[in-house]
Amino acid sequence: MRNRHLVVGSLAGLFAAGAALAQFPIMDMVADKVVHKYRSSTCEDLWASKGKHGPEEQRLVALLQGDPQMREAFFNRIAGPVVNKMFECGMIP
Repeated sequence: MRNRHLVVGSLAGLFAAGAALAQFPIMDMVADKVVHKYRSSTCEDLWASKGKHGPEEQRLVALLQGDPQMREAFFNRIAGPVVNKMFECGMIP
């Protein structure tokens, strides 16, 4: 009986995670792009591009400002890789 509850609970968790990911497919693509940028960039590249925002990034910011749920999902997705890279590069204490 205990195993049945574990399986049902696990399946429900996987379903909820899948539904959350499918909720914002474009945001998922942009988040993947951001994570890839931080993982593949050197610290010098990141320092050089700090504070520079292109039109695509400005549209993303406007979109995230208007949708709190999407903003939360986006930040949850990128926070770990971006903050780790910024820490490695001395961009945050």
